[in-house]
Amino acid sequence: MNRPAPAGERAPPLHGGMLALLTVAIAFSTFMEVLDITIVNVSVPAIAGSLGVSPSEGTWAISSYSLASAIMQPLTGWIARRFGEVRTFCASVALFVLFSMLCGLAASMPMLVVFRLLQGLVSGPMVPLSMTLLLANYPNDKKGLALGLWAMTVVVAPIFGPIIGGWLTDNYSWPWIFYINAPVGALAAVVTWSLLKRRESATARQPLDMVGLALLVIGVGCLQFMLDNGSDKDWFSSPLILVLGIVALVSLTFFVGWTLTEKHPVVDLSLFRHRNFAVGVLALALGMFGFFGINVIYPLWLQITLGYTATWAGLATAPVGILAVVFSPLVGRNLHRLELRQVASFAFLVFALTAFWFARFTTDAAFADLVVPRVIQGIGIACFFIPVNQIILSGLGPSEIASASGLSNFFRTIASSVSTAVTVTLWQHRGDYHHAALAEHVNAASPGLTHYVERLAAHGIPALPGYGVIERVLGQQALTLAVNDVFWLFGVVFLAIIGVLWLARPPFGSAGPGAVH
Repeated sequence: MNRPAPAGERAPPLHGGMLALLTVAIAFSTFMEVLDITIVNVSVPAIAGSLGVSPSEGTWAISSYSLASAIMQPLTGWIARRFGEVRTFCASVALFVLFSMLCGLAASMPMLVVFRLLQGLVSGPMVPLSMTLLLANYPNDKKGLALGLWAMTVVVAPIFGPIIGGWLTDNYSWPWIFYINAPVGALAAVVTWSLLKRRESATARQPLDMVGLALLVIGVGCLQFMLDNGSDKDWFSSPLILVLGIVALVSLTFFVGWTLTEKHPVVDLSLFRHRNFAVGVLALALGMFGFFGINVIYPLWLQITLGYTATWAGLATAPVGILAVVFSPLVGRNLHRLELRQVASFAFLVFALTAFWFARFTTDAAFADLVVPRVIQGIGIACFFIPVNQIILSGLGPSEIASASGLSNFFRTIASSVSTAVTVTLWQHRGDYHHAALAEHVNAASPGLTHYVERLAAHGIPALPGYGVIERVLGQQALTLAVNDVFWLFGVVFLAIIGVLWLARPPFGSAGPGAVH
């Protein structure tokens, strides 16, 4: 029987079946929340058609969720201190299930956007607190394993999102991408509450910093909206995007200044005084910038240039999770024996080499050739997320873990959004450049063009339609050369991150409450 821990103290760790059950419950909760970030992506056309709006309007189902979630993540520490980590987590999961059901029942686009916004708001604390609760209830010698299991869930879920979303939409209907959360979330919330209700963290009544909260909401909201819609509106040539960028910059600048001088800040920015926390968050953000960028541009290139369906593009992307699932628990279990900077450096070396490998692909690449580097990349995932998160949490006290987790996940989310915006825009611009460069060689004096037109004519395609075929070929080659450029850029970024990692200083210890640092 669980006994309540004395006020301000952590209960002893769980063991055996209870620990395994808690791990499964929290893992499913985390998987469900992270999955919802990407599961909607492939279903936007179906949602837009069903609700009678354009596909561009349908993307609001994605933007509203990511905007609200980004705002709430850095608030996790304050909310957990006010209401308790267990109550906050279980309430978030329960409300997430409720709003998931309402999303599925939405009869119009405005209804869906509102419910997705609310779903994003309540989801904010879920991922940060999932790590906090695992670390708080694992024995000291197994906290590395807890980090490994958590990282495996967070990384693999977004990869499988498009596959699951596409399958449910094709075989049932789009509301089922939300309905599947109900049984998973409800069971996870009940199990977690049953196991941890007597193991609540200490709470404290603190005044709410309304000025800091307002600046955070305005700044992050404008930033996220700008990143989500900048590419469609040609970035700063649009007055709306320009205004959003200025408001975000001013609001977040004032937010930092206000928070650092406020007695009871809504976000604890003083965590950055810890060298390892600052270095770890920077490495995490830069790593996510590159990793997420590849995960965005790779399936887009497969679908737009090589003609892959959404399902096959997902199948070509998903193998990255195979070795990540295998190696994450192994790295986590042996974390105390490893030099974390060396392990993370190896991860970024793997990422860099596979990025350079991707940069060599042509439009003739076979499916098997495309899958192999994705499989190898999975080794890097296990060696990246676990050591970097360990570095982030090293040296922190038990009361700082929730805030640190919330802040690091916030920067992970923002880095992913920035990566999506930058990667897609860069790919388009480099595609235009390569198209113009290739088109210079398409003229009447070109022997290659003449030979190609003659070959088309031999296959029954006359000159005028033949030039249409040539234009499609030019477009495919230009976008492939452009994606090669993007992969080369990410390879260089990964190599540069290795230098950042070595700014961290040991000892890194075992992260989490009750750990010995």
